[in-house]
Amino acid sequence: MKIGILNYGIGNLYSITNAFRRLGVNVEIIDQPSKAQIDGLVLPGVGNFESAATNMRGMKVKIIELIESSMPVLGICLGMQLFFERSEEGGGEGLGIFMGDVVKMRIRGKLPHMGWNTLIKLKESPILEDVNTGDWVYYVHSYYPAPRDAEIVLAETEYHIHFPSVIGDSSRFGTQFHPEKSSTTGQKILKNFLKICKK
Repeated sequence: MKIGILNYGIGNLYSITNAFRRLGVNVEIIDQPSKAQIDGLVLPGVGNFESAATNMRGMKVKIIELIESSMPVLGICLGMQLFFERSEEGGGEGLGIFMGDVVKMRIRGKLPHMGWNTLIKLKESPILEDVNTGDWVYYVHSYYPAPRDAEIVLAETEYHIHFPSVIGDSSRFGTQFHPEKSSTTGQKILKNFLKICKK
């Protein structure tokens, strides 16, 4: 099995690559997604939505085709936000895989929301197998997705407000936190993604 880490010119590719390699998985950093080469796709995420959307423009059609082929896809932080239509963090269009926008956290607390916080599990899903309410994960963000379809929200987190922290359906999943930095809970989620890719 091979996991492709999409290089769209922004974000930290190597921490997520190393996290998968520690699990004994063959990982390739790819510039153009191709179903023949990989069994699952990861959109990593650290950075600005507008810059990422601009950089992704040339590969957008291929990414959407790949996702619509039911290949498992995991979006992490900004990578998850790119699943949506647009963001308040500048211009540019996301992939439009899920309907809704990415909005800024309008709170009185400190931004970015940075550090450890707990999950509130809302639904059962293969990506959350053995993950429970109260488990700790690591965040660095000031924006979050506001899906039109509440059914895709699998878990949420509270930081002055409640926001979606895990989304997904049968093959498309996203985390607002960084599983590669989230110790035991993050490792469970990455292992669950690999199980989904094997099916």
